[in-house]
Amino acid sequence: MEHATLKILARKYDDKNLAGHSNPTGFFLFGDMTTDDIRDAINEAMTRLRAGEKELAIHPGCGTNLAASMVLPMTLASVPFQRGRSTRGQFLLIPVAMMFAVFGYVLSKPLGPWLQRNVTTEANLGNLQVKEIVPVRKGVHRIITK
Repeated sequence: MEHATLKILARKYDDKNLAGHSNPTGFFLFGDMTTDDIRDAINEAMTRLRAGEKELAIHPGCGTNLAASMVLPMTLASVPFQRGRSTRGQFLLIPVAMMFAVFGYVLSKPLGPWLQRNVTTEANLGNLQVKEIVPVRKGVHRIITK
């Protein structure tokens, strides 16, 4: 729901930095937006997701993409250093580790959205309802769901 709402809001607020954070009771939206625009975006997001537009729930700014683009390169970069070598031997492996890291970064680009689709993000809203949209302070709204 958070991802879909942000995608819809981005059409109107394309010059602004928008962000969100989900939690068990709903989600927060960060950015200079009106409560009415958020309400309209949530209603559109719910309608479109319930109509089967699952890709609306996949967001390029999702933390899953960030995690994939950090963890995979770091993991692959550590592979050349797994065997016990002298300090000099490890120093000579730095270019190899860098190549592994770049390869991991390239692989992470399709991996993040795949993980969103298949592991971390649920596009099926079920009986989700928005209970309240609370302006917390300027630039922060809390959306309470049930």
